[in-house]
Amino acid sequence: MEKNRMKTMILLAALTALVLFLGQAMGGRGGLMIALLFAGAMNFVSYWWSDKIVLRMYHAQEVTEAEAPELWRMVSDLAKRAAIPMPRVYIIPEQTPNAFATGRSPQQAAVAVTEGLMQMLTPRELAGVMAHELAHVANRDTLIMTISAALAGAIGYLAQMAMFAGGLFGRSDDDDGPNPLVAIIGMLIASIAAPMIQMAISRSREFIADETGARLTGDPLALASALRRIEGWSQQIPMHSGSPATAHLFIINPFSSGALASLFSTHPSTQARVERLEALAAARG
Repeated sequence: MEKNRMKTMILLAALTALVLFLGQAMGGRGGLMIALLFAGAMNFVSYWWSDKIVLRMYHAQEVTEAEAPELWRMVSDLAKRAAIPMPRVYIIPEQTPNAFATGRSPQQAAVAVTEGLMQMLTPRELAGVMAHELAHVANRDTLIMTISAALAGAIGYLAQMAMFAGGLFGRSDDDDGPNPLVAIIGMLIASIAAPMIQMAISRSREFIADETGARLTGDPLALASALRRIEGWSQQIPMHSGSPATAHLFIINPFSSGALASLFSTHPSTQARVERLEALAAARG
């Protein structure tokens, strides 16, 4: 787990470095300041409003204990075990089984499940999934992924701005202006590397959430079983709302066709996750 945390910090640093590089490529020290301000603005918006945006995107409806008593009490019990405040609970009107967590902090968190997830999983498997999502909240993954998504988005916009604004086609007025050819190559590399780094961060956090969630329930095999079933059903029942840009939020990518290389996946392979959970179960005896 510590190895994955360190990997996350290194990858976030790499994303930040790409933002600074693109700013420098656009216009020396002046471009660097523009890049910092742009990335800061995107992070500010994401920090305060990303949870509301994504919940609205999936038409998620908040439910009370009276409206969904079994789910609400399950989440409440797991939140107590994780020593975090009770998050808001939402249901998404989709038949594909899936779930995600969002919110800038444990105090502002929300967990959302699809109608299909509640129908297709056993209570034991559902508890495993909810423990995984609450692990994301407890580990502050929702904030980490918000920051990584904002930085990756900033890099994409800055790369486009650099190309169309012409900042890459001549040296800046600063003495340390970039070589135009090097800047163009760097811009292309950055625009490809940014989403790859974001996906690598997402994969690292999924492994950590799997392990944390399994420890919360004391039943790693329940989550392993749920992952297999969610992946199988997700390939048969598509997600109708939302956007692939939010795929990293879900416990299993609901937009994956299975044809992309693992390098470009927002999640580790289900097989790798199941094997780790089975090893954890074996270690627990």
